[in-house]
Amino acid sequence: MTLQNEPINRGENRKKYCRFRKHGIKYVDYKDANFLLKFVNEQGKILPRRITGTSAKYQKKVSQAVKRARHLALLPYVTDSLK
Repeated sequence: MTLQNEPINRGENRKKYCRFRKHGIKYVDYKDANFLLKFVNEQGKILPRRITGTSAKYQKKVSQAVKRARHLALLPYVTDSLK
């Protein structure tokens, strides 16, 4: 068998879903730091939609909630080891 004829499965075909619409969440709470950590990488940057799978409406709400939590010192702006 040649390697060119075999399909490559890297998990790219996995369907992304908006977890807010799936669970019926309408409000993203900025005080829930543990939930917001799912949308932040190790350096403290907000993850983009293409990685998290959220819709545009909820990505805006998530980014606003993360920014509010950072302002109130619930989340760090920058860190070396967040998770």
